[in-house]
Amino acid sequence: MTAFVLGNGKSRNGIDLFALRKYGEIYGCNALYRDFEPDVLVSTDPAISKEIQMSGWPRGRRHYTRKPFLESGSFPLSPEYKGMSSGPNALNIACKDGHNRIFLIGFDLGSVNPVFNNVYADTKFYKKSTDSATFGGNWLNHIIRIMAENADVHFTRVISNESRLEDKLKSIPNLDFMHKDQFVDAHK
Repeated sequence: MTAFVLGNGKSRNGIDLFALRKYGEIYGCNALYRDFEPDVLVSTDPAISKEIQMSGWPRGRRHYTRKPFLESGSFPLSPEYKGMSSGPNALNIACKDGHNRIFLIGFDLGSVNPVFNNVYADTKFYKKSTDSATFGGNWLNHIIRIMAENADVHFTRVISNESRLEDKLKSIPNLDFMHKDQFVDAHK
């Protein structure tokens, strides 16, 4: 069973998210709901979580957040992963849902240059595209933990020239890498 977990790093640009539906379930984060409807949406930042819940989007859909509003339709995140951000929590939910093949798309783990790397830069609740890059070390450590806890799941990180290449990921036995161009060709 295949899943695609979408981060919001710029390496996600140019991938037809709608075409992925025929290949598996789609898990996404934060502002993704503004322009695409994933099967599961995760938000941990209070401001974007409030926006999502106030919009009514969670009703009849799967939205997970730290503090679901009463009657919003949102679900609470597992307290076991309380300190993790949206991407690692989405990855964890995909594992718990029983997926044994998971592609990580837009998980750039920070930036390869000194500026903010996010497809929603310059929009409400996000930093400006000229702001400094976000530190990706916590994301990296949380992703490594989830992969170790789910040794029976095969993970593939889709990368491009926007993705930080982290040495810590090279030794994970259930993780491989695929260049975005190869991924796009295989998922048309």
